[in-house]
Amino acid sequence: MDNKIRWSAKAADNLESIFTFIAQDSAFYASITAQKIFKLIENLSIFPESGRIVPELNNSEISEIIYKSYRIVYRLKNDMIEIAAISHSARKEINL
Repeated sequence: MDNKIRWSAKAADNLESIFTFIAQDSAFYASITAQKIFKLIENLSIFPESGRIVPELNNSEISEIIYKSYRIVYRLKNDMIEIAAISHSARKEINL
């Protein structure tokens, strides 16, 4: 059974900011990056435990998957996956 995915407002804003930033140089690559992130998140509905625990948080309910230099942080809650944040890996901390 697939898990439901819910986006936090913060994560949606994060993805929009990433898209806008990349699109300044290339709308094509911005679109590809967004599509890949959406696909990885879609795969979480089938494989919710495919990510790793966020090392600096050390909380088994908060995991992340990595795409290039982006961290997609999510929470597992029963049959729900909440996309909490998407950030560039150069950032030193995760704000949830």
